[in-house]
Parts: sequence; C-alpha cells; structure tokens
Amino acid sequence: METALIGPAKAFFLFIPTWFISLIIPIAGIVIFTYIMATRLAPLVKAAPDMRMNRYPERILKVLKIWLAQWRQPRYRTAGILHILIFFGFLALSIRSISLVIIGLYDGFVFPGLDGTVGHIYNVVKDVMATVVFVTVIVAAYRRGIQRPARYAVPEKYGHDHTGEAVFVLAVIATLMVSESLFEATLVAAQASQGMPAEFITPLTLPWLFKVFLWNTSIEHLQTLHLLSFYVHDVTFFFFLCFLPMGKHFHVITSLFNVFFMRLDQGTVKPVRHGVTDEQLDDLESFGVKKLEDFTWKHLLDFYSCADCGRCSDQCPANAVGRPLSPRFISIKGRDLIFKNYPWYPVGSMFKESEPLIGSIYEEDEIWSCTTCGACEQECPLGIEYIDKMVDLRRGMVDEGMVPQSLQKPLRALEKRGNPWGKMEKKRTDWALKDKEFKADCEVQILEKGALADTLYFVDSISSYDDRMQGIAQATAKVLTAAGIDFGILGKAEKDSGHEAKRFGEEMLFQDLRDQNIDAIANSGVKKIVTADPHALNALKNDYTDVPPVEHISQVVARAVTSGRLTLKPVEGNGKTYTYHDPCYLGRHNQLYEDPRQVLDAIPGLDRVEMLKSRDRSFCCGGGGLMLFYEPEEETRMGVLRVEMAAAAGANVIVTACPFCLVNMEDAIKVAGMEGKMEAIELAELVAMHIQ
Repeated sequence: METALIGPAKAFFLFIPTWFISLIIPIAGIVIFTYIMATRLAPLVKAAPDMRMNRYPERILKVLKIWLAQWRQPRYRTAGILHILIFFGFLALSIRSISLVIIGLYDGFVFPGLDGTVGHIYNVVKDVMATVVFVTVIVAAYRRGIQRPARYAVPEKYGHDHTGEAVFVLAVIATLMVSESLFEATLVAAQASQGMPAEFITPLTLPWLFKVFLWNTSIEHLQTLHLLSFYVHDVTFFFFLCFLPMGKHFHVITSLFNVFFMRLDQGTVKPVRHGVTDEQLDDLESFGVKKLEDFTWKHLLDFYSCADCGRCSDQCPANAVGRPLSPRFISIKGRDLIFKNYPWYPVGSMFKESEPLIGSIYEEDEIWSCTTCGACEQECPLGIEYIDKMVDLRRGMVDEGMVPQSLQKPLRALEKRGNPWGKMEKKRTDWALKDKEFKADCEVQILEKGALADTLYFVDSISSYDDRMQGIAQATAKVLTAAGIDFGILGKAEKDSGHEAKRFGEEMLFQDLRDQNIDAIANSGVKKIVTADPHALNALKNDYTDVPPVEHISQVVARAVTSGRLTLKPVEGNGKTYTYHDPCYLGRHNQLYEDPRQVLDAIPGLDRVEMLKSRDRSFCCGGGGLMLFYEPEEETRMGVLRVEMAAAAGANVIVTACPFCLVNMEDAIKVAGMEGKMEAIELAELVAMHIQ
C-alpha cells in the first residue's frame, strides 16, 4: 500500500536520519534495563537455595490459571476487573509495541502472519483494547488517587504510601495507548485526505476518535504528529521498561516467574535449609533467617512481586484485630531493604552488608503475631508466600533465644513431657479410662502389649488433657464405635504432634516429637489414622513421613452417613440456627470444606446458614495450638470478631471441627457478653448427640 506519510525509518531530523534515533533509543533502553536487572538479580544469587525446579506440568497449570487467567483477581470485584482489563490489554498490545520499535528501523514492518486476514482481526482487537485500557486507567487512577480504598492506606509507622507511583504508572500506560493510537490515526487521516485507500480503524475506538479529530489537518501537521507520536511511544515504552524494577510495579516483570515457582503443596513448611537432611542440621552454624540473604531466592522474588494491593492484609486476622502485623508490609519492607542494600545508582555502587532483620525492619511481636492461618497466601493473586518466611524468621529468633515469655513454659513442657501443659504422660488416657459413665458406653482400646486395631485414633494433647476438650475425644470415640470402625489409641506412647512447635521455630523439638510418634505408630501396626484435631491432621499428613493415610473425623462421618453405616436422628424443635466455622488447618491448608457441611446437612431438621467469611475466606479464631498460650497486643480478640460474624449471619450456634477453635469460640462468647444468646459446639460432639 502506498504510504501517505514518511515513516520514522525514512525521515530526517536536523539532517540526522531518524532510523538512527530509532536505533539508539532501544539500544540505550535495553542496556540500562539489563544493568538494572543484573543488580536486582544479585541478591537472589546470594540468597539461600530453594528447590523449585520440579513438577513442571503442575507449575505450568498454575501459570495458566493464576497468572494468565487471572483466577484470583475477581475476588475483589472492581479492582479485579480493572486489573484484568489492563492485563489483557497489555498482552494484546505487546505485539504492536514491539512491532513499532522495529518499524522505526524497517518501514512498513509487519510480523509474519499478520499481513492478511489475521492481521486485520488483530488490528480490530488492538484498537478496542487500546481504548479499553485507556478508559480503565482513568477509572483506576480515580479509585487510587481520589476514592482511595482503605486497604491501600499506609500507616505512618510504615512510611509513605505508593499512591503517587501508582497514578504515575497509570499515566505512563495512558501515554502508551494515546501515542500508539495517534500514530495510527495520523496515517489514516493522511491517506483519506489524499484520496488513497485508507487502513481500517475500528469505529468508536481511540484511534477512530483521533482520526475524526484530525480529519481536516494539513499533511505537514499530520507528518509532525506522526513522527512525534512514534517517538513519544518509543521513549515511553523503554522508560517504562526501565522504571518497572524501581518499585512495586516490578511485579509486571516478576509475576509470571513468581507464580511458576510458587509452592504447590498446602499445609507444608519449608525445611530449615534445602539440601540439608535432618541428620545434618547439627552441623549448621545458624538456624532460620537472621539477615536478608538467609531468605531463599524465591522469597526475595516474592518481595519483588508484591503489587502492594493490600489484599493479604485486608484478609489477615492479626491485622484486623490490631496486632503489629500486616503481611503486605512484610513484603514491602523486605523489597525496600533489597533496594537499599543493592542499589543500582550511582553506577557501580557497592552492595551493603546486611544487618540483623529483627530490630531493624521487622519487630519480634510482628513476627510472633502471625497465626499461620494462610489467609494472606490464599488471597494473593501473585503466589506470594508468607508462612515459610514467618517460620524461618522464628527459627532465627529461637536460635538467638528471642522467645516470648508466655511461650517459654509450654515449649519446655513439650520437650519434657510431650505436651504443652506439662502433665504426666500416664494421664493422657484419663479421658477414656477414668470417666466411668463414658467407659460404660464406649470401650477404648489402648494399642499396647500386643493389642491390635485397624485404625488409630490420634487424640493429640489438647483433647487428652484439657478438661473441656476431653469431651471431644469421648465424642469422637463414640462416633467411631457407632460407625463400626475398629480403632485404638496409643495412650502414653502418643506425644504431641509437634505441629505448633515446628511453626513456632522449634525445629529440633518438632523432630524429636515426630520421631517418637512415628515409632509408636509403626509399632501399633495400624493401617489408617483418624484425628479430630486439624493441627494433628496437618502434621501427620504434611509434616510426617512413613505413616499410614490420615483422615479427619468429618471425612469418616461423611462417608459413614453416605454409606448408611451411620444414621443421625433429627434435631428437636429448638429454634436454633447453626453456622459452620472453617478451621484454618482443616480448610485452607487441607481443602476440607464440604465434608463437615455434608455431615451437618445430614442431620434432619438442622437449620444452617453461612457466615460472610467462610470456606477459603474463613476468619481465623486466633487460638491454634500454642497461640492459646501467646499473649499478643491486640485491640480485640479474633474470636470475638468471629462470634459477631456468626450473629450477623443469623446464627446462634457455632459448629467447628477443631478443639482449639472451640476453646476460643466459647471464651469469645463470654468476652463478647453473648452467653445465653450464642453457643459453640464441636462437630463430633454434635454428631454424637444425634446418633440413632
């Protein structure tokens, strides 16, 4: 097609051929970008190892779902839709932006395959997406700069917010859309004014509006605008590329890789150091994370990939109750430290020696405030991990002797007696042997001295020793008996699962508890394990090796009800409305959402409602494991907020499937002054009450 305007590959500026300028701009941009990226990669090279080069099919599926399909973005509807529009707009326009760089060197360049019908279709899509992106960035700038949703706010102690940077980047994106559209519109307007066959522009798009506006513009002015818009786009494109690694928008580059390398298994905690066996741990000079480079390269990549969207902190229960923790700023402060210690400017700057993280950018209370509930990780649209970082930081603090006073006693008790209450091992079976009324109804076999059973009921510490929670152990035994399960318990041979010891940084203590339990389980000869404690379930399933398959009691009951082996009698007309609270380590960490609900719905006449925060958005009760002993600074209790959510849903009975949750719910009901209006019950207890 005859060209109506001189392209940037053939024009001159002050006797200088513009193709030379078109060559200098990308060369300079690529050189600067390469240098900046080399600086940004330096800390990753120096960081601790992380074994992520595996399970490629699963990782590719994660990329397709979470990164490409933007699966988690609509969980925040307005912001999610805006992000999706900009994301797919960028994908659609990336081909055009790259082709424009080449057009500056080779006039009329078209990518192979885009010079026919496919090219015409692409041009229509491109015009539409450029317009959509332009409108979207205006809306996004209004939301970020004017409306300012609460989750974007930055408390004074964390420094300045990033609103200015966000709005600036949106302006840069708008400039790219306008300059590309103007470049195309000037050419079409010139073709039309000279009576030449004009390229098609999609009606009611940004290029079409520019074409209408420029309809009667002179060729000389169109020529000037044509070249000016090209070089504005060219300079903006490479400026944007080099600007991205400077701040929170680094995620535009890193997010694809971060999602590809994200953790694939739920409920697990990374080893102390990848490539080091348990037997080699004694040879390590230091445990956990104490300075920046002790983090793994994936966790530093997490810092780079944080989009500062605030979703993690918005869902974090610790943040909601005013504890000194906001997951968002764990990442932001980490990224700022990398930028400080590994500066790219002035060129050739020396990398700074890392200082201890605790007391400089992170505080002890901040790290201990995390309940490891996983809400932050579940919400993050970019696969950022927090639990492993918290555990590693705790390992470092434990190694330095920085353990909260309230946790020292239960940890010592775990080491000495195998339970955080410090009670005698022989009392672990009192719930089964000392209660004469229970013993008359249900005979519990202890797997010792040759006694055998097909299934092990792993009771764990809280249901063995806490007077109130022993009712859960008894109810679970009754349910297993009614379902025809041949089961037994380990008795005094059972130790605490060690789940919280591991997540509180006491790795060696966890390994000692784990090894004793594995030996006891192996000696029992059981083929299956059942527990009513989600923390024990998670430990046995995800932290232990070489143990039989593990199930939660809700799975056993759901299967027994479905098969007809267990029949439940109706709820008597008591006018109660029930709601189910998802325990974090049953739900988010082990994906068991439906079995407990199936059990509740199998009880005839039971009226059940859902709380606003349920399933993978369930709100942590705050009492998991050793958190019962921790004394955090907080404005209100997590359990109180949860009880209020249940009341708002119209429920007056909270059913949970975790003894720790039950402790916190019953206590929260008292604190909230809702005794007589609200009650809490554990799932196995409720089922035991309705066995026919």
